[in-house]
Amino acid sequence: MADRKDETSSISSHSDRRSMINPKRNNYAFVCATMASMASVLLGYDIGVMSGAVIFIQKDFGISDVKVEILVGIISLYSIIGAVAAGRTSDWIGRRYTMGLAAVFFFFGAVLMGLATNYSFLMFGRFFAGVGIGFAGLISSVYTAEISPAASRGCFTSFPEVFINLGILLGYVSNFAFSKLPTHLSWRFMLGIGIIPSVILVLIVLTMPESPRWLIMKGRIAEAKRVLDKTSVSIEESQQRLADIKLAAGIPTSFCGTDNVNTTIPITNRGSQGENVWKELFLHPTPSVRHILIAAIGLHFFQQASGNDGVVLYSPRIFEKVGITSSDNKLLATVAVGIVKTAFILVATFLLDRVGRRPLILISVAGQTVSLAILGFSLTIINNSHVKVTWPIVLCMAMILSDVAFFSIGLGPMALVYTSEIFPLRLRALGVSVAIIVNRVTSGVVTMTFLSLYHALTIGGAFFLYAGIAAVGWLFFYVVFPETRGRNLEDVEGLFGNLPWRLKKNKGRSTEVELEG
Repeated sequence: MADRKDETSSISSHSDRRSMINPKRNNYAFVCATMASMASVLLGYDIGVMSGAVIFIQKDFGISDVKVEILVGIISLYSIIGAVAAGRTSDWIGRRYTMGLAAVFFFFGAVLMGLATNYSFLMFGRFFAGVGIGFAGLISSVYTAEISPAASRGCFTSFPEVFINLGILLGYVSNFAFSKLPTHLSWRFMLGIGIIPSVILVLIVLTMPESPRWLIMKGRIAEAKRVLDKTSVSIEESQQRLADIKLAAGIPTSFCGTDNVNTTIPITNRGSQGENVWKELFLHPTPSVRHILIAAIGLHFFQQASGNDGVVLYSPRIFEKVGITSSDNKLLATVAVGIVKTAFILVATFLLDRVGRRPLILISVAGQTVSLAILGFSLTIINNSHVKVTWPIVLCMAMILSDVAFFSIGLGPMALVYTSEIFPLRLRALGVSVAIIVNRVTSGVVTMTFLSLYHALTIGGAFFLYAGIAAVGWLFFYVVFPETRGRNLEDVEGLFGNLPWRLKKNKGRSTEVELEG
C-alpha cells in the first residue's frame, strides 16, 4: 500500500510539473492536426479551380452544358472509390501513409489533367484526382480526431474544413492569375499547378507521428504512449486516453505492448476489424450505433443537398445572371466568395469548443435557409425584370456571401468534426468512409444537375428548392444531434441510443438538451 501511495504521489507531482510546462492547448497536437489537414487542400483546390477553369475548357473543347456538369461533378463520384478504399487502407497501413497515398493519386491526376488533349483524356485525369480526394477527405478528419486531446478536439478537427476553404481560395486565385493566358493554356496551368500541394503533402507525411489509436490497434502500445504523452495537456490525461483506447480496442490493461510492427495484436474483438464491422454497423447495430449512423449520414447528406457546391462551383454562372459579364470580373467576384468562406471557417474553429456543436449547427442551417430563400427571391426578380434593377443585384451578392458564411461557421466544419468523433474506435474508419460516400454521392448529384435544374426551374427556383432542403435539415439536426463538446472519443458513444430528444430543466438553473433515459 505504501508503494502504491508513493507511486501515486510521484505521478501526481510529475503531472503538476507537466501541467506547468504544458499550455492549455497542446502545441504538438496543434501542429499534427495542421499537417494532417493539409490533405484537405487537395479537395478544396479542385472545387475552387474548376469553377473558373471550366469556363475556358468549355471554350477550348466546345462542350455542352451537360458535359460541363459531368466534368465538374464526376470527381465526387470518383472520390467514392478513394473513400471506400481509405477505410480499409488506413486500418491496414496506417493513417499517415494513407495520406501519402492520397497525395500520389492527386499528383498523377493533376499531371494528366494539365496534359489532356481532349474531353475523354481530361475525364481520365479527373478519375485519379477523384480517388486521391476520396482518400484525403476521410483520412484527414479521422487522423485529426484521433490525435487531438478532448478539450481542443472541436477546434482541431475543424482544421480540414479550414484547409478545404483555403484550397478553394487558392483555386479561385489560380483562376484569376492564369485567366490572361491563351484559352488553351489557361485552364491547363490552373489544373496542373495542383501538383504543388500534393508534393508538399508527401513531404509532410514523412514528418508526422502515427495515430495513437491505430498504433494501439496494432499492439504497439509503447509507441502509442509516446505519441499520447506529446499530444495530451497533462500526463494524467495521457494515461486516461491510453486506458480508454485500450479498453475500446479490447486490449487487456495489463498488456504493455511493443514497438515491433509485427507484434501479434491482443485484441479480443479482432473479428470486428474485418467483415464483422459491416454486420455491427448495418445488419445488427445497437441502438447507439444506429443513432450514430443516422446522425452521420444525415449530416453529410444535408451538408451537400443544401446546395453549397452549387453556389461555390457555379458562382461565375450566378454572377453572370446578375449582370457581371466580364470573365475577369466574374473570377474576381469568386475570390471574394473564397475570402468570406475562409474567414468564417476560422471563426468556427474558435467557437466549436466554446459554443458547442449543437448550437452552431442550428444557427448555421437556419442562416443558410434564410439566405438561400432570399437569394432565390432576388434571382427571380432579376430574371423577370426587363430593365436592370440595382437592389436585387446587391441583395443577391449579399446573400451569396451570407450563405457561404453561415455554411462555413457550422455545417461546413461540422461534417468532419462530428462524424470523426461519434463513431466507436472499432467502427470509426468504416463509419466515416460510409458518411463520406453519402457526402460525395450527394455532392455529385448537386453539381451534375445544377445547370439542368436551373434551366428547368429557373435559377431562382433552384435556390428555393435548396432552401426547402436546408429547412428540413434544421429539423433533423434539432431532433437527432446530442452535444459532444469536451468528451473523450471513447465516451461519446454513450450519448447516443435514445430518441426522441426531450428538454429537461436542470434544477432551475438552465435548460439543457438530454436524451430520454
